[in-house]
Amino acid sequence: MLRRLRILPSFETARPILAKVKRIAATSLILGTTLLGTNLLAGDADWPQWRGAARDGKAAEQSLLQTWPEDGPKLKWTFSTAGRGYSSTAIVDGKLFSMGSDEQNCYAICVDANTGNSIWQVPVARAGSGDDYNVGWGGGPRSTPTVDGDQVFVLSDVGVVSALRRQDGRKLWSVDLVADYGGEIPKWGYSESVLIDGNRVVVTPGGSKFMIALDRRTGKLLWQSKGVDSVAHYVSAMKGSIGDVDYYVTAGSIGVVAFDCESGEKLFENSLSGNKVATIPTPLILDDHIYHTSDYGAGNVLLKLTSAGGGINAEQIYHLDGKSMMNHHGGVVAVDGTIYGLTKASGGVWMAQDIESGDTLWQEKLRPNTSGSICFADGRLYCYNDKDGTVILLEPNAERWSPLGKLTIPRETDLPRGSGAIWAHPVVADQTLFIRDQNLIFAFDIAR
Repeated sequence: MLRRLRILPSFETARPILAKVKRIAATSLILGTTLLGTNLLAGDADWPQWRGAARDGKAAEQSLLQTWPEDGPKLKWTFSTAGRGYSSTAIVDGKLFSMGSDEQNCYAICVDANTGNSIWQVPVARAGSGDDYNVGWGGGPRSTPTVDGDQVFVLSDVGVVSALRRQDGRKLWSVDLVADYGGEIPKWGYSESVLIDGNRVVVTPGGSKFMIALDRRTGKLLWQSKGVDSVAHYVSAMKGSIGDVDYYVTAGSIGVVAFDCESGEKLFENSLSGNKVATIPTPLILDDHIYHTSDYGAGNVLLKLTSAGGGINAEQIYHLDGKSMMNHHGGVVAVDGTIYGLTKASGGVWMAQDIESGDTLWQEKLRPNTSGSICFADGRLYCYNDKDGTVILLEPNAERWSPLGKLTIPRETDLPRGSGAIWAHPVVADQTLFIRDQNLIFAFDIAR
């Protein structure tokens, strides 16, 4: 059943299956009431939020290089004033949005995605410090902006949620998850990228108001979860549907947990892919299944969802740890019935895992790297390594590691990362690969 979600590598031959996947996993962006929870009518090749339009690490359809020349694709531009932080990028209508910080402020930025020229930069909160959370692994914002309609939504590392006017960055409203909703800054700072669901801005303060939804125009509270009182971790929420029940699903130290979008009641919970240190990866919704993984010994789980008397039953298909997928923070993607990503098992190796059985299919070690982030576009995987600043272009192949090109970022940041590394995720939009290392954002031409 899971193999219905296969995506073919060819742009032209993939079109019918991609259309089917959109119907199964997200209904239609045009309706504005999708499983993804966004009103955004994204452009043909936009990447409007964390992990792309569907929040699953996959780019919109576009025609891209299938192999790279020996020295990698051509560098289009470098933007060098993005500031400190691990925020990734969102690209809409030729504009790039991200976040950064200096010594005083956390700010949102807008850059021309074609030229790398700055359009606007606006402060959204004070800068976080060692008094707020552990900055030994690098400070600054960790969240990626969500661009929806005429608004940009951001979350600072100290928990300030802001809605900005897309045109010029003017602040429309802001709330403080700690002061206003009793949240607690996680040990390594707030990192969630907010989910837009119609007129709702869905975010996780933690505590007794574990997850809340704010009015996108006013910032007022519209909804809150019930039945969970727990600290927030670093996971970004997803929206799904089974039968007549819509749900928000996230994860934390308590594992995977989902709430009814109407009542806020807890629908199901599975603790096994959560950990007490740092639960980070976003869950994958695969039709009527949920796959989730995290590090620190947690491993991965596959859950099968079924309607159950107005609620949802989540049957555990498997839980695997040890040499299986144990993703730290670089995310995973599902392609053609296979999970791809980097596991912290075996000291940190790239890995393929069969979704249906959970079997490990292959592992590939690329030292000095011990972690990495990933995305998928036009039949190819983009694997961004954390230590040497390389990106590997990879064919999704369930049988073996199949590289088809490599690039190395022109230079690394001179900002102090402490014990941190290169942790911002890669983004593919407008036939361009965008990658970040702290204050540096690079754009590479990958058009076919």
